Amino acid sequence: MTHSRTARLVSILAAGALLTACVSSRDTKSEVAVPQSVPVTDLSGLTLQVGDQKGGTESLLRAAGELDNVPYKVQFSTFTSGPPQVEAATAGKIDFAVTGNTPPIFGAAAGAKIRVISAYSNSAAGDQILTPAASAVHSVADLRGKKVVVGKGSSAHGHLLLQLQKAGLTVKDIQLVFLQPADAFTALSQGQADAWAIWDPYTALAQNQLKVRTVVTAESVTNGYGFGIASVAALQDAKRNSALADFVQRIARASRWAKDHPDEWYQKYAAAIGIDPQVARAAQSRSLRLAIPINDAVSASEQQLADAFAQAGQIEHKPTFSQFVDNRFGDQLSQFWTAAN
Repeated sequence: MTHSRTARLVSILAAGALLTACVSSRDTKSEVAVPQSVPVTDLSGLTLQVGDQKGGTESLLRAAGELDNVPYKVQFSTFTSGPPQVEAATAGKIDFAVTGNTPPIFGAAAGAKIRVISAYSNSAAGDQILTPAASAVHSVADLRGKKVVVGKGSSAHGHLLLQLQKAGLTVKDIQLVFLQPADAFTALSQGQADAWAIWDPYTALAQNQLKVRTVVTAESVTNGYGFGIASVAALQDAKRNSALADFVQRIARASRWAKDHPDEWYQKYAAAIGIDPQVARAAQSRSLRLAIPINDAVSASEQQLADAFAQAGQIEHKPTFSQFVDNRFGDQLSQFWTAAN
């Protein structure tokens, strides 16, 4: 794959309907009533609107056969990253999306009308800070004064913040530039950035196509969590709530299938997003997330991340993460859970 083709691919991966929905008044904690369950046989006229990132939820579900014989319709919309998915859910444009660990925090800080209804985890090895191979940057401390690009409100933003904190630095000690993956890829490849904080599959693509070096990974620094977020409006609607109960089980089941059938998953993943199978293997061997419970430990870890963002002045309002958790589907999902990290 040529460099230009890779750049175009990254643009495709990052391209999405970046909605400008305004998240306005802060949504203080209020329990979202659970409507009466609707039989799946009555959901045939429903279309569940699902936010996605290329190579994300749809690819996983399709590869595992979990989009076969769904008793309702599913419409996927592609986004550049998690934050615009949260905005879209608040605006009523989507019902559900899977994001990384940071977008729900930014959403909660802005009063997004969402709830966290499912959780997933991996080792966070695919979240990395990359630098050109010839760079003099060999540690996070070496980033002082350097230009670092990252997607605002993304899991990579959270990773960068915690790495700086660990190294005794703050965001004021670096030149922080917010760019979506396509632009960040170009900036690093053209020498316009000193480092890039990013997640898979972009990490794997950059490692395959650019002369880059890993400064640090997020392992043992961030929690590696991902979250299923649902709009409050969808959770209040009887039919959409019932569809969501089924849909989150399909995601958990698909993730288990991918773990148990890695070679088949890597091939299907590569075909779905048009990348080299070896790149797909590198990305998914370290970045597949399995379902976990949203327990007190998970909430506490997310609260620590929220506190770090507030302390760094990266969000104006420090939210209480647990106030945005809704465990209504816990009983259905418990059969798929692995132990939380």
